[in-house]
Amino acid sequence: MLEVRNVEVKYGAATALRGVSIDVAAGELVCVVGPNGAGKSTLINAIAGLHPVASGTMSLAGRDLTRLAPHRFCAEGIAIVPEGRRLFTGMSVRENLMLGSYIPKARAARGASLDRVCALFPALTEKLDAPAGALSGGQQQMVALARALMAQPQLLLLDEPSLGLSPLIVQSMFAMIERIHGDGVAVLLVEQNVALALGLASRAYVLEEGTIVACDTPEALRQQPHIRRAYLGMTDATS
Repeated sequence: MLEVRNVEVKYGAATALRGVSIDVAAGELVCVVGPNGAGKSTLINAIAGLHPVASGTMSLAGRDLTRLAPHRFCAEGIAIVPEGRRLFTGMSVRENLMLGSYIPKARAARGASLDRVCALFPALTEKLDAPAGALSGGQQQMVALARALMAQPQLLLLDEPSLGLSPLIVQSMFAMIERIHGDGVAVLLVEQNVALALGLASRAYVLEEGTIVACDTPEALRQQPHIRRAYLGMTDATS
């Protein structure tokens, strides 16, 4: 469904991504892992239309995205949960969610979508009229995820969803992501918590210094000594 081919992204004269190619099939959950500064957020922002690509191509379900205007990406079926959530903290939870259903197709199903996300995140039901800024970090992340689902995306982009959350909340959040994927939504997950990401994905890409250095199943990547040492804290003797 998503095809990214030889994409290069620059910040001024500096190259952030070089020759990056990835695929996400319909209904698949794929993760991108790597160290800080590897270019993970740059990649996901480019796929969301938030950063232009200098060269290469991107397409979704055969439709070219490469030179599409940024505001058109959501209408093409892509929604992003950005790093840091980026909620409108002075607006209510309900108002934040309504912004997710701005495009005509999603607006027509706004009521059903609201019921769906409230069923998925029951803790938000009693918070709908509360300011988003008054919620806990975990609840705010739920709002950000629910807002993206209000757009009824074919492809959900998640940028570091575990950032700043307690281990217990992270486990709950990843269970929700697994449930969303189980409903048939394709997911591209960018995550620094490699163990959790590999536990959820069917395939994984490793990004280092703006370049894809490995792509395989989680099981195969766990067997690579470099991945075990650098990302999983495991030695060859570790089971």
